[in-house]
Amino acid sequence: MSQVLRKLPLNAHPSVIVGLGAPDDCGVVRLHEDLALVSTVDIFTPVVDDPYDYGRIAAVNSLSDVYAMGARPVSALAIAGFPDTRLPLDVLADVLRGLIEGARGCGVPVVGGHTVKNPEPLFGLAVTGVCHPDRLILKGGCGAGDVLVLTKPIGIGVMTTALKNERLSPEGARTVTELMLAPNDRAAAVMVEHGASAATDVTGFGLLGHLHEMVTAAGLAAEIDSGAVPLLAEAVELARAGVFPGGARTNLAAYGTALEFDPALADWERLLLTDPQTSGGLLIAFPRERLDGALEALSQAGVAAATIGRLFGADTPRIRIAGPRG
Repeated sequence: MSQVLRKLPLNAHPSVIVGLGAPDDCGVVRLHEDLALVSTVDIFTPVVDDPYDYGRIAAVNSLSDVYAMGARPVSALAIAGFPDTRLPLDVLADVLRGLIEGARGCGVPVVGGHTVKNPEPLFGLAVTGVCHPDRLILKGGCGAGDVLVLTKPIGIGVMTTALKNERLSPEGARTVTELMLAPNDRAAAVMVEHGASAATDVTGFGLLGHLHEMVTAAGLAAEIDSGAVPLLAEAVELARAGVFPGGARTNLAAYGTALEFDPALADWERLLLTDPQTSGGLLIAFPRERLDGALEALSQAGVAAATIGRLFGADTPRIRIAGPRG
């Protein structure tokens, strides 16, 4: 994607704080000295069978980019692609109801939207948020010595792939649905309060792909303890059996030259770290002196966060992955 963006006519504008020239989780435009407008859009195809749950997950996922910037979402527009000749309109109504309720659960009104015909369902939100320009949390704001914290376990892509192929247990389906429905608002509030230096949400590029964006933006390197990365239990079983979405291998190939794996790591362990996530958690960098307070606050907020690695100086952005798991 960065290669494509470099070919575009990126006209500078004095009000743009974050734009296509230095992409982040959202675009940011300064309105006043103390107010910035934060904008994002995200859509994806169904990951669960229930249309209402799919809509709610799509809403939570779309809001996540705004939370990752340390901003507050204030309104949203629904975006819908729907194959009206193959599915009953009741399905469309259920998905849209889920979108509205999912956003409402985070205190965000859906104020409009747009629907087009599409061969397969495709739903999400365009979200508008606000933030003080000096309080934005960017991907590249981290420094050497910062510690990396992850707020949701990995393996969502594996489990939703198994669900589509009828290989996921009923308990696993409930677990992964509840995980995708959990918004990142509480984790975001803690990271802002406790002085996080950088953050991003872990979605389609997988854990290592989104971490690669952080280290590239910051000009740093990272070391990940693979044994410390929280994994969904059933995702581990499925991964050992070779159940992965195609995006996991695509991600691994895309970032492979920047990744230094411990030779003892099995292929399934490597692929889990590049597994595409839908409505995944936040990957947050904290200065070491702020880590303990942040972890305690996350725990009190009901967020099961894990310390998974650290950042350090390097001539070339890269990621070392230690392992294997015990």
